Amino acid sequence: MNKSEIMNFVQDTLVEKREWPAFKSGDNVTVFYKIREGNKERIQPFQGVVIQRRSSGVTEMFTVRKMSGNIGVERIFPVHSPFIDKVVVNRRGLVRRARIFYLRKLRGKSARIKERRF
Repeated sequence: MNKSEIMNFVQDTLVEKREWPAFKSGDNVTVFYKIREGNKERIQPFQGVVIQRRSSGVTEMFTVRKMSGNIGVERIFPVHSPFIDKVVVNRRGLVRRARIFYLRKLRGKSARIKERRF
């Protein structure tokens, strides 16, 4: 078995398939993430703008950025993580790039993303 056959086997058998809503960079999403503290478990929402989606298959990840006060906070989520409870798309953003790292330098009104209309 070569490497691609092994990866396909792992994707088909071991990874739990879940259906998330379609989202891409520029979209405003809320990720409900399970946090385990001792023997207790709670769900913590993390709302922000998706600044990138990277990789594919089992290793696919997306990065969400939010402003907490005056400090930017970014969090990287694996798409197939068992700790993600659900993903909700709040707004669709209109951007022309797949990775919007330029958002890190912007502050205030210039950091807003136009909304995509349907």
